[in-house]
Amino acid sequence: MKQKYSIYRYYMNRLRRKINDGLTLEQAQEHCTNPETSSQTCRLAKNKQRTKKLGPWFDGYTAE
Repeated sequence: MKQKYSIYRYYMNRLRRKINDGLTLEQAQEHCTNPETSSQTCRLAKNKQRTKKLGPWFDGYTAE
């Protein structure tokens, strides 16, 4: 059975929220290389608003 991965959004205040699960390593890596998955590189208004409201954040993956 192949290893599955979960994606979490991590905030500077130590809050962590699960974004997705049951992904392959390739899917998790693809998600996390998107510029919209970090407060430092995002450009979409909704992501900039999240940063203003909750502070710095980024998406990362971990094995389930």
